[in-house]
Amino acid sequence: LSLYSSPARETKYVENPQTQLEEVVSRLRHVMEPYTAWSLCSDFFSEGCEFLQNPPAGFYPRLGVIGFAGIVGLFLARGSRIKKLVYPAGLMGIGASMYYPQQAVSIAKVAGTQLYDWSLQGYIAVESLWKDN
Repeated sequence: LSLYSSPARETKYVENPQTQLEEVVSRLRHVMEPYTAWSLCSDFFSEGCEFLQNPPAGFYPRLGVIGFAGIVGLFLARGSRIKKLVYPAGLMGIGASMYYPQQAVSIAKVAGTQLYDWSLQGYIAVESLWKDN
């Protein structure tokens, strides 16, 4: 006999109920599962790694200048949160357009068309509200 014997305890596993956050995350994971499985199977990541291993000439200096423009934008954007979004993005866009002018022109054309369409839709919506009153 042991000097330190203790009575036998019957243990039973009781699972804690899920919290609301755990349920939401679980539902989100189930909804997003087809999309995440598709993205993991794509060759996008392997192509990106291959591109970075064999970059075109002058790629890293250009990337450095564009990144530095973003850091300068953060430095200049003291104060407002809007400035912290607009200045880095604007300076990086200007830096990228210096190195890739053809792509910048095509992006500007698409963005201009989209902005025109959105402004026209907004104008129509405001006009319909104005006429209703």
